[in-house]
Amino acid sequence: MAAVANPRQFLESLFASAVSAADPERVIAANLPERPKGRTVVIGAGKGAAQMARAFETAWEGPLSGVVVTRYGFGARCKNIEVLEASHPLPDEGGMKASKRLLAAVSGLTGDDLVVALICGGGSALLPAPPPALSLEDEIAVNRALLASGAPISAMNAVRKHVSLIKGGRLAAAAHPARVVSLVVSDIPGDDAALVASGPTIADAASREDALKIVERYRLALPEKLMRWLASAAADAPRPSDPRFARNEVRLIASAGVSLEAAASRARALGIEAVILSDAIEGEARDVGLVHAAIARETALRGRPFPKPAVLLSGGETTVTVRGEGRGGRNSEFLLSLALGIDGIGGISALAADTDGIDGSEDNAGAFADHTTIARLLARRLDAAALLQKNDSWAAFDALGDLFKPGPTGTNVNDFRAVLIQ
Repeated sequence: MAAVANPRQFLESLFASAVSAADPERVIAANLPERPKGRTVVIGAGKGAAQMARAFETAWEGPLSGVVVTRYGFGARCKNIEVLEASHPLPDEGGMKASKRLLAAVSGLTGDDLVVALICGGGSALLPAPPPALSLEDEIAVNRALLASGAPISAMNAVRKHVSLIKGGRLAAAAHPARVVSLVVSDIPGDDAALVASGPTIADAASREDALKIVERYRLALPEKLMRWLASAAADAPRPSDPRFARNEVRLIASAGVSLEAAASRARALGIEAVILSDAIEGEARDVGLVHAAIARETALRGRPFPKPAVLLSGGETTVTVRGEGRGGRNSEFLLSLALGIDGIGGISALAADTDGIDGSEDNAGAFADHTTIARLLARRLDAAALLQKNDSWAAFDALGDLFKPGPTGTNVNDFRAVLIQ
């Protein structure tokens, strides 16, 4: 097998292949629903919703209208579909207005009409719609508590959908009797489409009682008003068996698994054997980093469990339990932990990044690391372990010039991790 002369360039090419496999123009054109007798209304939410809308417009033959919402700075120009922008990862007034626009867009439809829902990761924060008993500030409080809790995305969304007038299938219920076809780009480990963006057009089985158990398990400090709401029957979300959903269809058009396979194919074409560890890894980012480091060390030093050279690939969504006041997302936290685990062991390089182009709240998708990362930090009088302890991984990689900034990608199939061992 060929040696990789430029590890960083090699790893970037794998990321590009993974993102390309989830490109909206490619996957939407292959998943167009049948044209209806009546109107076609497009709605959508997520970090890649604008690019999905543009791709749908390009591929669709016939009249359409609609509105989608994406993160600030992630917009794209569309002819007939209005693109709104709102805040992520915490909701804002822009998201409130967008939720109302989406609900208005699907009101008054008939059984001959078609609603196409373009759903991808990030939609939960972009669609705040608190019930009358609650406020935008209450929904922000829920999101802030969940983001700091270390809870997996499935648990987060089970809570989110019970404090909303639009999530948990409620947007699809508002569109009844029109048929709703949801085209979903999954950023959820296990690819449960009902959990992507808290399922505005897809109901899932999680109940209000489940949400209360999650609040207790993760010790979420929620205002008393929110707890009273969750304890009331008014918070119940539609069930998957609701007859209003009988004619609806869900199509999973892109996922982490497909993207990892594309990255693996690219690696093999370049002469490096690729191993996909999993497309659904969850858990604390720093713990997952240590496990990846242990596998990389064993491969580098003993040629097991995989022969060298090889690249280890994984996806899913790790979590970060916030303990400090630093900056950094889950991918940079994973990577700083991994760097500590491979310190001084030559021939190991890694990239960890979010496929939407943004890791956490900064402008980087992730970062690069190798066996020299810790030594280079020490040369700058920076203690990697201390930075990790206060969740300040961004500062570490920023100091080294090792942040990865591809910009918004227009899609979102969650985390991408590649560890090259030579």
